[in-house]
Amino acid sequence: MVGLNERTLQKLEFDQIRERLAGLCASALGKERALSLGPVNRLWQVQERLAETTEAKEILRLRPAVPLGGIHDIRPVLRKAAVGGILEPAELLRVAETLQASRRLRGFLTGEAAKATPLLAALGEALGTYPAVEQAIARCITAEAVVADQASSTLLRVRRAIKALQNRMREKMEAMVRNPDVQRYLQDALVTMRGDRYVIPVRQEYRHQVPGLIHDQSASGATVFVEPLAVVEMNNEFKRLAAVEKEEVIKVLQALSALVAGDAGDMETSVEVLARLDFIFAKAKLSGAMDAGLPVVNNHGRLMIRSGRHPLLTGKVVPVTIELGKDFDLLVITGPNTGGKTVTLKTVGLLTVMAMAGLHVPAENGTELPLFEQIFVDIGDEQSIEQSLSTFSGHMTNIVRIINQAGPASLVLMDELGAGTDPAEGAALAQAILEHFRNEGVKVIATTHYSELKAFAFNQPRIENASVEFDAETLQPTYRLLIGRPGRSNAFEIAHRLGLAGSLVERARSFLTQEEKDVAALIDNLEASQVNAAQEKERAERLRQEATERLEKLEQRERAWQEKEADLLIRAREEAYQVVKEAREEADRIIKSLREAMTRIPEKELLVNAESERNRLRRFQTKISGERWKEIPAAGKPLKSVQIGQSVFIPRVNQKGSVLTLPNVQGEIQVQAGILKLTVNLGELRAAPAEVKTTGEAVYAAIASGKAREFSRELDFRGTTVEDALELVAKFLDDAYLAGVSPVHLIHGKGTGALRAGIRSYLQKHPLVKGFRGGEHGEGGTGVTVVELKS
Repeated sequence: MVGLNERTLQKLEFDQIRERLAGLCASALGKERALSLGPVNRLWQVQERLAETTEAKEILRLRPAVPLGGIHDIRPVLRKAAVGGILEPAELLRVAETLQASRRLRGFLTGEAAKATPLLAALGEALGTYPAVEQAIARCITAEAVVADQASSTLLRVRRAIKALQNRMREKMEAMVRNPDVQRYLQDALVTMRGDRYVIPVRQEYRHQVPGLIHDQSASGATVFVEPLAVVEMNNEFKRLAAVEKEEVIKVLQALSALVAGDAGDMETSVEVLARLDFIFAKAKLSGAMDAGLPVVNNHGRLMIRSGRHPLLTGKVVPVTIELGKDFDLLVITGPNTGGKTVTLKTVGLLTVMAMAGLHVPAENGTELPLFEQIFVDIGDEQSIEQSLSTFSGHMTNIVRIINQAGPASLVLMDELGAGTDPAEGAALAQAILEHFRNEGVKVIATTHYSELKAFAFNQPRIENASVEFDAETLQPTYRLLIGRPGRSNAFEIAHRLGLAGSLVERARSFLTQEEKDVAALIDNLEASQVNAAQEKERAERLRQEATERLEKLEQRERAWQEKEADLLIRAREEAYQVVKEAREEADRIIKSLREAMTRIPEKELLVNAESERNRLRRFQTKISGERWKEIPAAGKPLKSVQIGQSVFIPRVNQKGSVLTLPNVQGEIQVQAGILKLTVNLGELRAAPAEVKTTGEAVYAAIASGKAREFSRELDFRGTTVEDALELVAKFLDDAYLAGVSPVHLIHGKGTGALRAGIRSYLQKHPLVKGFRGGEHGEGGTGVTVVELKS
């Protein structure tokens, strides 16, 4: 913990913050942590505590029903069980409720939304679940903290016997009290109990008329409580069964206690995590109640509070904006009494301590607070007109202690520095003290009434003036802090407003020294300059805000266009993929039809049918080309004529190619496009541009070129039947021909030779096969057939 004693925290009213925090906790465990909360100065530790608060606040915003109920401080109970103690039913109930809370909270924090709150999710993972213990306690202990009948079969049997016996005893004794012969001896016609035995109230004078055992008598002695002899044996049996019941209850409680003891260490860890989570969510609730936010923390002494509000003030609170540690290390605040100087000191101190304790602070975004090793406070609780020497001595004793202990990593807050003694001497002491702190690198905020300190702060480096604003029109302070402007006493203005004659005010001014008049003029000039600077700053901030908003709108518009462009591209790709898929399916149907025709009809009819299917494929190919032209813009102008070797652009595949033949009667041309040899119509071609980027520009082109690049020259169909092999080989040869790959290797294996014979017989009739041969040494020998395709 930081070097802050409890008295300093009380001066800054941090104890009241802890009490508010404790009131927001759901358990005694959380309250215990809240009331012991203190600041730390390790940067990683403070950042982690603040991040926990931020995550909890976000969870409360999105899912406010955090299951924090049922958390009890069961640490003493767990320790009792761990040393072999027998737990009472009420203690077991508290254990069960706490374990249920652990299970519920773990599920809540480690669900799907855990990714957004990693710190709290990790704490949730640390919570244990103990379903066996929960179920055993729920089965054996009722909500009224009584061992249930179903806790054991023996207990159930004994209690049923007790109930039956009680019913018989009650019936017998009620019959006795209703009997007129017995009733006249009774004080009251009722059955009661004394010492776990059923008795009836008999008048003292008739005690010998009712045979039985006397167990008690009334305070007056007028009534004796008699156990009739007729039910003595029943009462004895009842007592015996009650002893058996008690023994069985102890056995049940022993078993449950042993079950708890087995996981007592892990359960205690879960209890500590539950306490921490309750405390963290209380910090988040406090942040929401104070309308607080996450401050930036640093360890280089930079303090910047933007519109900070004292969290304990109610009503309309004027926020304070204050900085320290950048352009100056000491701030001297001047101004009238009740103007808000002391509140400013406490606000700075309290917000700094809150941040160092891991709490959000009630200030605007951009607030930055440093981590100090020590914070010293010299703030008087009473602001009296009369100041005695003892008051000065008390302040000076405290300041001496601060001077001896404060260092570069310290924050010192002093109210009415040098007050309580001769003004000249007090001002001189104040200047010397401030100069010492400046030389030691201490961060200081001090308030004063001495005008000498205004000039001192103005002339000294790393020291800055500030004042609390005073409205001379209303004669009221505005509570606004003005940095860079020393305060004025406003005595003359106030006196004049209150009715003092103007001549007297002017006469009073004449008694001022020239130096005092110069200081007043300096303050007036500073005020005017600062007003102008504030107006310019406000204007610049307004322009910056407008520029930021315009930039955000432009960025949003750009993102919208990018999203729209991406959506259009995705849809275009999907449409292109569908077109290619339909084209391939249609091509497969045509090729299958050609194969069937080749096996069924005479050669002449085969040629006619083949030409018909070929024309069908061309028509579909033209249709597909037209679809693709809708998606891919032409690279150049359409060509009316071409020459062999001329470079052209083929929109269908989005590639450049080289002309191999002149147009035939149908206007068809053979074009070499990479490893593809295509037959296209002259009307499809475009003038080739100097360079056409192909990467990622056409889905169809990517599929076609990828197919050629990835095509394997080998087909291994060993182990298949001749019929299956013929279908595989037919498709393989078609793909090889379209890809321009030759020769290819058909791997059929050696075996019996039947598969090799069937394949080679098929190859002799295949229209695309130019020739074939057996594999040579190194190619697979007789187990491979090498096929050369027509060009």
